[in-house]
Amino acid sequence: MEAASLADRAYLELREMIVTLELPPGTLVKEPELVGRIGIGRTPVREALRRLSLERFIEVYPRRGMVVTTVDVRDLARLCEVRLALEPEAARLASERATEADLDEITAVLAELGSRRRRDGRSLIALDRRIHEAIYRASHNPFLEATLEEYYMHALRIWMLGLERAGLNAAVHEHADLLAAILRGNGGRAAELMRSHVERFEEEMRDVLLEA
Repeated sequence: MEAASLADRAYLELREMIVTLELPPGTLVKEPELVGRIGIGRTPVREALRRLSLERFIEVYPRRGMVVTTVDVRDLARLCEVRLALEPEAARLASERATEADLDEITAVLAELGSRRRRDGRSLIALDRRIHEAIYRASHNPFLEATLEEYYMHALRIWMLGLERAGLNAAVHEHADLLAAILRGNGGRAAELMRSHVERFEEEMRDVLLEA
């Protein structure tokens, strides 16, 4: 496997550990320990940590080392401002640009939403993530996709703090109408539904977290 591929793998694995709070906020980052945990060499791990610091998941202190950045619930409002500006556009573009493969994926996710399988908070948020990432990909704008994924992951890390107290079932299942609008190619409706979903979901999660 090429060095770039190893660095990408290290980045994705380390970001997942940070976002899911396996590496909690404030954790001192020990490079040798991470190398052992994910089974990837020091150079790719170092490159992954550099990338994570650029995305503000890791804070670098000269001569003191690196720590996982802290979480500020107030950042939800700032993240919501960015997502409200960009996510409706991604939904609109997806309705116009989705390929057959994209439509097949969206149809599969829509069918999963319609199933009666019971899901806990982590399963529901994993489904929410899958839905949003499918829409980002279907926009066929790699810059928009990368930007939205980064901000979604920052929001997700904050949501994880209140996941067990949040009632996510209705919020996740309301994506059904949004996905149906994309499948119909109705960009205006898809954008409208995405905007209301992002706004309502952020408000609900903020209320849960501020109660803590």
